[in-house]
Amino acid sequence: MKQNIGRLLEQAHELVLLEEFDEALNIYNKLLTINPKNVSTLIDKALTLQKIGKNLQALKLFNSALKIEPRNIDGLLGKGTTLHAQKKYSDAILCYDSILEINPKFPVALAYKGMSLGEQGKIKDALKFFKKALAIDKNYELAQISKKKALDLIKSKK
Repeated sequence: MKQNIGRLLEQAHELVLLEEFDEALNIYNKLLTINPKNVSTLIDKALTLQKIGKNLQALKLFNSALKIEPRNIDGLLGKGTTLHAQKKYSDAILCYDSILEINPKFPVALAYKGMSLGEQGKIKDALKFFKKALAIDKNYELAQISKKKALDLIKSKK
Protein backbone atom coordinates (compact mmCIF):
# COMPACT_ATOMS: atom_id res chain seq x y z
CA MET A 1 0.00 0.00 0.00
CA LYS A 2 2.77 2.48 0.98
CA GLN A 3 4.69 1.64 -2.20
CA ASN A 4 1.57 2.27 -4.26
CA ILE A 5 1.05 5.66 -2.58
CA GLY A 6 4.69 6.57 -3.24
CA ARG A 7 4.32 5.55 -6.86
CA LEU A 8 1.16 7.63 -7.21
CA LEU A 9 2.92 10.67 -5.72
CA GLU A 10 5.81 10.24 -8.16
CA GLN A 11 3.35 9.95 -11.02
CA ALA A 12 1.58 13.14 -9.94
CA HIS A 13 4.92 15.00 -9.74
CA GLU A 14 5.80 13.85 -13.26
CA LEU A 15 2.40 14.96 -14.54
CA VAL A 16 2.90 18.41 -13.03
CA LEU A 17 6.29 18.67 -14.76
CA LEU A 18 4.57 17.74 -18.02
CA GLU A 19 1.92 20.38 -17.26
CA GLU A 20 -0.80 17.71 -17.15
CA PHE A 21 -2.37 19.49 -14.18
CA ASP A 22 -5.85 17.95 -14.32
CA GLU A 23 -4.44 14.43 -14.27
CA ALA A 24 -2.09 15.32 -11.41
CA LEU A 25 -4.98 16.82 -9.45
CA ASN A 26 -6.99 13.62 -9.98
CA ILE A 27 -4.15 11.63 -8.41
CA TYR A 28 -3.86 14.05 -5.48
CA ASN A 29 -7.62 13.77 -4.95
CA LYS A 30 -7.35 9.99 -4.93
CA LEU A 31 -4.51 10.14 -2.41
CA LEU A 32 -6.41 12.57 -0.19
CA THR A 33 -9.38 10.19 -0.24
CA ILE A 34 -7.06 7.55 1.21
CA ASN A 35 -5.49 9.95 3.74
CA PRO A 36 -7.07 13.43 3.92
CA LYS A 37 -4.48 14.60 6.47
CA ASN A 38 -1.36 13.79 4.47
CA VAL A 39 0.51 17.09 4.66
CA SER A 40 2.79 16.40 1.69
CA THR A 41 -0.15 15.58 -0.56
CA LEU A 42 -2.08 18.65 0.63
CA ILE A 43 0.91 20.88 -0.12
CA ASP A 44 1.63 19.25 -3.49
CA LYS A 45 -1.99 19.65 -4.55
CA ALA A 46 -1.95 23.28 -3.35
CA LEU A 47 1.22 23.99 -5.33
CA THR A 48 -0.39 22.48 -8.42
CA LEU A 49 -3.49 24.64 -7.95
CA GLN A 50 -1.23 27.66 -7.47
CA LYS A 51 0.49 26.93 -10.80
CA ILE A 52 -2.82 27.09 -12.62
CA GLY A 53 -3.89 30.29 -10.89
CA LYS A 54 -6.41 28.79 -8.47
CA ASN A 55 -5.02 30.73 -5.54
CA LEU A 56 -8.06 30.62 -3.27
CA GLN A 57 -8.24 26.83 -3.48
CA ALA A 58 -4.47 26.60 -3.00
CA LEU A 59 -4.65 28.85 0.06
CA LYS A 60 -7.32 26.64 1.66
CA LEU A 61 -5.10 23.58 1.20
CA PHE A 62 -2.00 25.34 2.55
CA ASN A 63 -4.06 26.36 5.59
CA SER A 64 -5.27 22.76 6.04
CA ALA A 65 -1.70 21.48 5.90
CA LEU A 66 -0.54 24.15 8.36
CA LYS A 67 -3.29 23.25 10.83
CA ILE A 68 -1.74 19.78 10.94
CA GLU A 69 1.91 20.94 10.84
CA PRO A 70 2.09 24.66 11.71
CA ARG A 71 5.88 24.79 11.24
CA ASN A 72 5.98 23.11 7.83
CA ILE A 73 8.34 25.26 5.78
CA ASP A 74 6.94 24.14 2.40
CA GLY A 75 3.41 24.95 3.56
CA LEU A 76 4.43 28.36 4.93
CA LEU A 77 6.37 29.20 1.77
CA GLY A 78 3.50 28.13 -0.47
CA LYS A 79 1.01 30.12 1.58
CA GLY A 80 3.31 33.14 1.47
CA THR A 81 3.77 33.03 -2.29
CA THR A 82 0.02 32.57 -2.78
CA LEU A 83 -0.71 35.59 -0.58
CA HIS A 84 1.95 37.57 -2.47
CA ALA A 85 0.24 36.67 -5.77
CA GLN A 86 -2.99 38.03 -4.28
CA LYS A 87 -1.16 41.27 -3.40
CA LYS A 88 -1.54 40.54 0.33
CA TYR A 89 2.07 41.45 1.00
CA SER A 90 1.85 41.98 4.77
CA ASP A 91 0.25 38.55 5.21
CA ALA A 92 2.89 37.01 2.95
CA ILE A 93 5.63 38.59 5.06
CA LEU A 94 4.14 36.98 8.18
CA CYS A 95 4.56 33.57 6.51
CA TYR A 96 8.17 34.33 5.56
CA ASP A 97 8.85 35.55 9.11
CA SER A 98 7.49 32.25 10.46
CA ILE A 99 9.93 30.39 8.20
CA LEU A 100 12.79 32.61 9.32
CA GLU A 101 11.98 31.86 12.98
CA ILE A 102 12.43 28.17 12.14
CA ASN A 103 15.44 28.66 9.86
CA PRO A 104 16.96 32.17 9.89
CA LYS A 105 19.31 31.27 7.04
CA PHE A 106 16.72 30.17 4.48
CA PRO A 107 17.60 32.22 1.38
CA VAL A 108 14.28 31.63 -0.38
CA ALA A 109 12.27 33.09 2.52
CA LEU A 110 14.69 36.02 2.77
CA ALA A 111 14.39 36.81 -0.95
CA TYR A 112 10.61 36.39 -1.00
CA LYS A 113 10.28 38.64 2.03
CA GLY A 114 12.38 41.17 0.14
CA MET A 115 10.05 40.89 -2.85
CA SER A 116 6.97 41.52 -0.71
CA LEU A 117 8.67 44.49 0.98
CA GLY A 118 9.59 45.82 -2.46
CA GLU A 119 5.97 45.56 -3.58
CA GLN A 120 5.05 47.68 -0.56
CA GLY A 121 7.50 50.34 -1.74
CA LYS A 122 10.02 49.55 1.01
CA ILE A 123 12.91 49.26 -1.42
CA LYS A 124 15.77 49.82 1.05
CA ASP A 125 14.33 47.19 3.42
CA ALA A 126 13.85 44.82 0.49
CA LEU A 127 17.47 45.33 -0.54
CA LYS A 128 18.64 44.24 2.94
CA PHE A 129 16.81 40.93 2.55
CA PHE A 130 18.18 40.30 -0.95
CA LYS A 131 21.67 40.92 0.41
CA LYS A 132 21.05 38.51 3.32
CA ALA A 133 19.85 35.84 0.88
CA LEU A 134 22.93 36.34 -1.30
CA ALA A 135 25.24 36.19 1.74
CA ILE A 136 23.93 32.65 2.26
CA ASP A 137 23.74 31.64 -1.42
CA LYS A 138 25.68 34.00 -3.68
CA ASN A 139 24.32 32.23 -6.79
CA TYR A 140 20.63 32.53 -5.87
CA GLU A 141 19.31 34.01 -9.11
CA LEU A 142 16.03 35.41 -7.77
CA ALA A 143 17.90 37.37 -5.11
CA GLN A 144 20.51 38.58 -7.65
CA ILE A 145 17.87 39.86 -10.07
CA SER A 146 15.75 41.41 -7.31
CA LYS A 147 18.78 43.11 -5.73
CA LYS A 148 19.71 44.64 -9.09
CA LYS A 149 16.14 45.91 -9.61
CA ALA A 150 16.07 47.39 -6.10
CA LEU A 151 19.40 49.16 -6.65
CA ASP A 152 18.18 50.49 -10.02
CA LEU A 153 15.01 51.82 -8.36
CA ILE A 154 17.00 53.52 -5.61
CA LYS A 155 19.34 55.12 -8.21
CA SER A 156 16.42 56.31 -10.33
CA LYS A 157 14.89 58.11 -7.34
CA LYS A 158 18.08 60.05 -6.60
